[in-house]
Amino acid sequence: MRAIWKGAVSFGLVSIAVKLYSATEEKDIRFHQVHRADGGRIRYKRTCQVCGEEVSYDDIAKGYDLGGGEMVILTDSDFADLPLSTSHAIDVLEFVPAEQVDPILYNKAYFLEPEGTATKPYLLLRDALTDSERVAIVKVALRQREQLATLRVREGVLLLNTMLWPDEIRKPSFGFLDEDLKIRPPELAMATSLIDSMAGDFHPDEFTDDYRAALQEVIDAKVEGREVVQPEEVEEAPAAAVDLMAALKASVERARAARGEAPAGGGAEPTPISSARSAQKKAAEKKAAKTPAKKAPAKKTAEKKATAKKAQPAKKSAEKKAAKKTTPRKSA
Repeated sequence: MRAIWKGAVSFGLVSIAVKLYSATEEKDIRFHQVHRADGGRIRYKRTCQVCGEEVSYDDIAKGYDLGGGEMVILTDSDFADLPLSTSHAIDVLEFVPAEQVDPILYNKAYFLEPEGTATKPYLLLRDALTDSERVAIVKVALRQREQLATLRVREGVLLLNTMLWPDEIRKPSFGFLDEDLKIRPPELAMATSLIDSMAGDFHPDEFTDDYRAALQEVIDAKVEGREVVQPEEVEEAPAAAVDLMAALKASVERARAARGEAPAGGGAEPTPISSARSAQKKAAEKKAAKTPAKKAPAKKTAEKKATAKKAQPAKKSAEKKAAKKTTPRKSA
């Protein structure tokens, strides 16, 4: 890594010399615009919309659009008197609980490395932040602009997170926020059960950018002259659920099956699904107890009697035939 900034972290009378490194990098595959016929790069010229002439960098100034075709042009001298801190200092303003900083404020991340003899005070600040479970709110001048940032600890290294200013966060204004739509307790309980069934620990390495990998495979195949293997068909997103409770129940069972867990009710901790099934089972047993005895046994008894009646005449007839055979004939 290459340091992009050098300065010092300053809190109280303590100063810690540090180097600043970009902590993240984009892995997206980038393309150039080229001429389809011969692959030549497409270049753009800086031309003036008024006179049509090509303009060099030296003749380009900054302009603020007032609207209606009016433009205010600012020169370097206009920027010279602005209150921009040029010092290479990361000034600590205060230390606050980490949970009080909304993640939406975070912008870019940078690693801080101690420089020269600053290792001991660097480690002191790192360990103190860890023990206090707080982050430092700081101001720093980066890329010609003063920025709000935090200092926190990540994997034994101080991490500087630049932040957006509060007025840069948009306020959500959506119609559904004003609707008086009530969520039923059973629906909330089932949704909570679904969250519990899909709960786990976050391991970032388990997730990959499948699109980037597939695109890289296409590029590699083009370079090597291989045939591009088409990826498997992507499963379409399910349609919006009509019966919310049924969809939630099915989702819970599906999540449990994916985790290799037994269906709800097998001696596990009761959930909305298992409780509902248990109640249904008890109600069915109670209903069966109140229902009069079925006529099926009486039918079987009648069949037994009828079979017995048929068997008795047949038995008597067989006895008569046997008696005729054994009776001796009278002599002449």
